[in-house]
Amino acid sequence: MVGGSLHAPDGFLNAGTALATGIVSAGSVAGALRQSTATLKDKQIPLAGLSAAFLFAAQMVNFPVVAGTTGHLIGGALAAILLGPGVAVVMVTIVVVLQALAFADGGITAIGYNVLNLAIVPAYGGYGAYRLFRRLMPATSAGVVASTGLAGGASVVLAAMAFSLEWLFGATAPIPFDTVFGAMVGVHLLIGIGEAVISALVIAAVLRTRPDMVFGARDLDRSQLADTTRIRVRTFFVAGLIITMFLAGIVSQFSAEEPDGLVSVANQVGIDLGEPTASPVFADYAVEGITNESVSLTVAGVAGVIITLAVATGLLHGMRYGRSRKDRPDPVQPGTHS
Repeated sequence: MVGGSLHAPDGFLNAGTALATGIVSAGSVAGALRQSTATLKDKQIPLAGLSAAFLFAAQMVNFPVVAGTTGHLIGGALAAILLGPGVAVVMVTIVVVLQALAFADGGITAIGYNVLNLAIVPAYGGYGAYRLFRRLMPATSAGVVASTGLAGGASVVLAAMAFSLEWLFGATAPIPFDTVFGAMVGVHLLIGIGEAVISALVIAAVLRTRPDMVFGARDLDRSQLADTTRIRVRTFFVAGLIITMFLAGIVSQFSAEEPDGLVSVANQVGIDLGEPTASPVFADYAVEGITNESVSLTVAGVAGVIITLAVATGLLHGMRYGRSRKDRPDPVQPGTHS
């Protein structure tokens, strides 16, 4: 099974909760857009777009966490530490929405609570945890990496808690809150270990090559960072894109087949997930008309990376262009005096 952990399908929560979380998510994403427009620099736009594409590819790879259960990277905390929490919310939201609309990964009517649980809570909650752990760690690159790992793991648990609270108000089956809470947190504690390892490795790699691009390490000077071999931004982007394509096209072929965290919990406590949402494009990360399963997955994955990169980069450039036009002084009209 490709994709998964915490991607809820249509009808998982009742209509009122879907509407309420949709309103909360829309307001939070709008605030994140304003925050991003004010803080994002032009040189960060390629990295932000690449990060969104990387998260899309990484979420195609399910890793085993315990017998019969798998998980995958959520990436909200990782993106927040790399880009800042506002930009992270926008980037992960793009991934979640594209997954729902084009890949049938998460329901259309469930976008509100999927964005809340996969983008907003992990990004803001994970970054808050990161800042707390940084106070306890040495002001070095090792401290940044360790804090990233701990925050990444914590962000998964926070997302599971958020979903459990939503179930308290929006349950669609007579399953007690404490049963769902215990199962969700228990499974996602294990998934959080994988999140912690992947997040720490990614930040360690970026710190070794372009430490100036890590938002969460901007308070450190060169003397506090380990010896680094800084590479050109273009080289960094190309290398990152190659890794991302490799994840989506090749590594995803070896994704664990067992149920992801949410499906595992649903099966454990007796929640009916219903039928998956149909998609006219890349349903279940496959391309209609391509009979070879491996080729179909590769085409869908690579297409998803390209689409995510284009949408994220285009949106960010549009935001920056709109801000630059707004900041320009009004031209002096002929015949007037300044």
